[in-house]
Amino acid sequence: MTAAETGIADVVVVGGGPAGVAAALELRRAGIGRVVLLDREGALGGATRHCTHSPFGMREFGRVCLGGAYGRRLAREAQRAGVEVRLNCSVTDLGQDGTLALSTPEGAAAIRARRVLVATGTREMSRAQRMLPGDRPLGVLTTGTLQAHVAFHGTMPFRRPVILGSELVSQSAALTCLSHGARPVAMIETGPEPLARAPFRWFPHLAGIEMLCGARILDIRGATTGADAGRVEAIRIEHRGIQREIACDGVLLSGHFTPDATLLRMSGHSLAQGAGGALVDAEGRMENPLYFAAGNVLRPVETAGWSFREGRAVGRAIAADLAADDDVGPVPAPAVRVEFAAPLKAVVPGLMRPGVIGAPGRFQLRFESAVTGRLCLIADGREVWARDGRFLPERRVLLPIPEGLDTASAIRFDFHPAPRGAA
Repeated sequence: MTAAETGIADVVVVGGGPAGVAAALELRRAGIGRVVLLDREGALGGATRHCTHSPFGMREFGRVCLGGAYGRRLAREAQRAGVEVRLNCSVTDLGQDGTLALSTPEGAAAIRARRVLVATGTREMSRAQRMLPGDRPLGVLTTGTLQAHVAFHGTMPFRRPVILGSELVSQSAALTCLSHGARPVAMIETGPEPLARAPFRWFPHLAGIEMLCGARILDIRGATTGADAGRVEAIRIEHRGIQREIACDGVLLSGHFTPDATLLRMSGHSLAQGAGGALVDAEGRMENPLYFAAGNVLRPVETAGWSFREGRAVGRAIAADLAADDDVGPVPAPAVRVEFAAPLKAVVPGLMRPGVIGAPGRFQLRFESAVTGRLCLIADGREVWARDGRFLPERRVLLPIPEGLDTASAIRFDFHPAPRGAA
């Protein structure tokens, strides 16, 4: 990396998935001069590159793409827009003054930016994070790893896996297995019902895959002899109070996404409570006014199309911020944190600033479990919004930001469970 390359960029975007690329495209469209897009992988597209299914790109590009084709389209659009793309480039520190420490194939380097957008996406919880018991045999992997095996190497790592999870990505994983020569023997959900919406939740039944809700894994056993020694041989589960063993050759961990905010945390930036994503206001700005964030680093988890639109909106906000900048730099009004507690696990935006309501100006909420009751928004001790109903985990809950909320000095979401036995 030359001295010129380590100079000052107008905007550095960290992460080349849909949100990061969309923001970079919008910044270039707005006339921002030097936009540098960094990605630790060898190609743009983020997690979509691993997906061998559709649909991607309908709203963004007016056509239906498979995941790999969608990633290649993002790369072409970035090149056409004049975005400076650097691949195989890992960011190791996000300095408070906008200086980023980098690890590149040529060695350590640094780049400074007037603004930084973090779009590092999300990841599935690992076996260790889920605290699954049992042996440590081969064949326990996440959906992302499975998709990488299929998309990049043309291999299927098992033939009779058990799928842990029932989100939309779990149904996608089952379809990937079935279309590449594997037949899942069961899908296990710890909750009382599948998390995917109808009609997707019906897919396991239609495909002949046993659906076990309210079940948990008690043991993962690896084979000790024969050709399959060291690989998954069976799991033991508890389902509705009864223990049983399921013969299988793999365990696929699907869903249970968490924002990939490790870089933010290690660099000393504040994170949101609950799911631990980037803490932003309604325009995507973090507490440090030089930094913005967009996409699934904010909350688990949204579609590629949603992330693309969100990245584009934050890109517009950054462009407007740069246009209004002067020698003093950005000095936004102090932010008020939006407070909440379980069963809520994520609220975006988590900051409110006077005069900043964003576009389209709404909260995105996630619940950690299925609950029934009253969800309330409280501003300065007064209820300004409420909704009664049933709220399901991993489902997007949207509500408009009420007028005048940006000037409140205390903001929180409360949840009041319905009385036991209430309809």
